[in-house]
Amino acid sequence: MKKKGLIVAIFFGTIMLTSLAAGVLLNNTPPPSENAEVTLTGTPADNFPDAQRAQFCGSGDAKSTTFVKEYTIPTACTNPLAIVTDYDGNVWFAQTNTGKLAKFDPNTTSFTEFDNPMWPKNGRSMIWGIDYSPDGSLWFTDESFDSVWKFSTQDEKYQRIGYPSEGDSLPQKLKVDGSQIVINDFTGNKITFLDPTQSNDNLRYLHLPSPVNGSVTGDFAIDADKNVWYTNWIFQQGGILIKFDQEGYRNSVANVNGNSLPVLDYIEIFQLPFELLTPNGVAVSDGMIWIADTSSSAVFNFDPVTQQFTQYVTSEPKISTYGNSTGIIKSPISRPYWIETNSVGQLVFNEQTSNSIALLDPKSESLVEYMIPSKNPSWGDCAPDSDCGLAQIFDFAIHNDKIWFTEWVENNIGVIDTSIALPFRIELDSKDISLVSGESTNLSFVIWPSQQDLSDMSLILSNPYNFLDVTSNVSDSFQLDFDAPRSVEVTISASDDATPGKYKILLGAQIEDVSISKFVTVTILP
Repeated sequence: MKKKGLIVAIFFGTIMLTSLAAGVLLNNTPPPSENAEVTLTGTPADNFPDAQRAQFCGSGDAKSTTFVKEYTIPTACTNPLAIVTDYDGNVWFAQTNTGKLAKFDPNTTSFTEFDNPMWPKNGRSMIWGIDYSPDGSLWFTDESFDSVWKFSTQDEKYQRIGYPSEGDSLPQKLKVDGSQIVINDFTGNKITFLDPTQSNDNLRYLHLPSPVNGSVTGDFAIDADKNVWYTNWIFQQGGILIKFDQEGYRNSVANVNGNSLPVLDYIEIFQLPFELLTPNGVAVSDGMIWIADTSSSAVFNFDPVTQQFTQYVTSEPKISTYGNSTGIIKSPISRPYWIETNSVGQLVFNEQTSNSIALLDPKSESLVEYMIPSKNPSWGDCAPDSDCGLAQIFDFAIHNDKIWFTEWVENNIGVIDTSIALPFRIELDSKDISLVSGESTNLSFVIWPSQQDLSDMSLILSNPYNFLDVTSNVSDSFQLDFDAPRSVEVTISASDDATPGKYKILLGAQIEDVSISKFVTVTILP
């Protein structure tokens, strides 16, 4: 259980970690509590004592904003997690507190939940990975019982496949890739390739072991040349990015009549930058590799040609997510988690402790962050009766202009409509500036409103580098009138010990529902 204990710190971070969360995630049962009262309801809420139900089963009704619509799952306390859409736009998601899959029809806004007769009574499992297969099957992982499951949408039946494990395993993210299923085994420290046509009696698979002993294996992505990119890392010590030439390996196997070859001969290793400590999500866009860092407020870009990493910071979490009623949180971070690419090459990622989902456009170097309206106060430092907290948005699925997501502790699913016009835009007078150590320069940008008056607006001046300082002539919240765009003056300063190189800072503005920003490249000259 030691490696699975590590996952709690990785997934939830020190800001939001509680002993209660640790017990639930590790043991899949509520932690012991003396004289805990349990009012039986005949629903999955019975897996939690009464005092814990608001924290894990939902704290309020589904909500909506201009951009986000939430829907409450009819069954109480299902803890929805992994989510995917089928070719018709139906939404499928896994319930970690029931072992069921559920379907949501966006046209009728109706839910259908499918009982899983093979699921252990009162069993709970963090189901992180799910994908839809062209034959109408859904595949999903199950960490508690070391399983991969198949659900047929035609006959509505489940099939359990024992995950090939040796010792401690945690099958996590899953992708249907042509004629194979690809899975990362987080604590088992490997990538697994499965033939989906197999039965348990004759299970064949390929394990891609980690080059780093004692590490975990993170998420993966497959590029246009079928190379598999994934990470190996050690908690709080960093790690490596790995490229596996699976086509080269399989061709070599075919050329030697299927004999075993050293698979590690077909991998290439790249050291992660020291700032990137928890590389969970991985995605590919236009040949570039993108990595989400759950220990910070940033995603990283890796260029396979230059072999250079570039850090892209998010906005700071709004105080309505973490509350800080006691003042204990000194440096809130957004914790990007999983990251995917949409059909036009934009990056979508969830910001766990910002209660947001972000859309990053690498071409325009712009960032839009959509705040999710439901907030569970048990997951923040929230004052009583305040609109504060986290819904624990751990997974999302992209379908055309829609981003569907689950709220693990609010028993909701929701959707962001990215086609809805944004309330304002940001125009920079320059996207690139150069400085020498000890120098400062000024830059301006304009906030252009596209709808009626916007109140309670504030600036975004995000900068993850301790040798750069970004200040502005606007310090407080302000109102933006429809017919009066606002110009903002920014001063960017480099310290005397600034390290030469290229860096990204984020400039923009935000209201409660959405944050809109653009990246500026700052070059520190030698």
